[in-house]
Amino acid sequence: MIRKVKPEIRVVGFDDGTFSFSSKLERRKTVLIGVVMKGSREVVGVLSRWITVDGSDATDLMIDAVLRSRFKDLRVILLKGITYGGFNVVDLERLHHETGLPVIVVVRKRPDLAAMETALRKHFPDWRERLEILRRAPPLFELIPEKLYVQALGIPPETAAEVVKTTTRTGLIPEPLRLAHMIASAVMTGESTKE
Repeated sequence: MIRKVKPEIRVVGFDDGTFSFSSKLERRKTVLIGVVMKGSREVVGVLSRWITVDGSDATDLMIDAVLRSRFKDLRVILLKGITYGGFNVVDLERLHHETGLPVIVVVRKRPDLAAMETALRKHFPDWRERLEILRRAPPLFELIPEKLYVQALGIPPETAAEVVKTTTRTGLIPEPLRLAHMIASAVMTGESTKE
């Protein structure tokens, strides 16, 4: 339980690398990067795993990355959305329960669950399971009207909002997520892309 959000709170933020349409067809891998930081100022480490594009291994590999890491003082997991590598859906409940850490999802656009359901039905034989994981996600709340949305599991919404603000240095996205995005894109393309 987080009683007070300190400026140096230890968090890990995960984002994935880019992938091509052919990667989706061939179920290739893309990189998953976790950046460990003290608040928004100091990077203390980087975690990496390879997830299957449109697979179902993102949750397991995030859990593995957190539990096997040397960073035993993590307080929160930050995610940039709940689908990685296409439709590799993260089971937020499992991630929270198996790591024992609160999970905060940060997105810039409100997800369109109806459009996601249509895509899942069309392309995945296990669409029901993937859709159920999406539906079990906690409710979305607006942190910055029409600009930033948050979902929180294992942490009150007001505390989640404080964690997001504490870990954000410039712009709208928390620094661990911004850096994870840059590193993941550089691994996949040879150069980082803008957040």
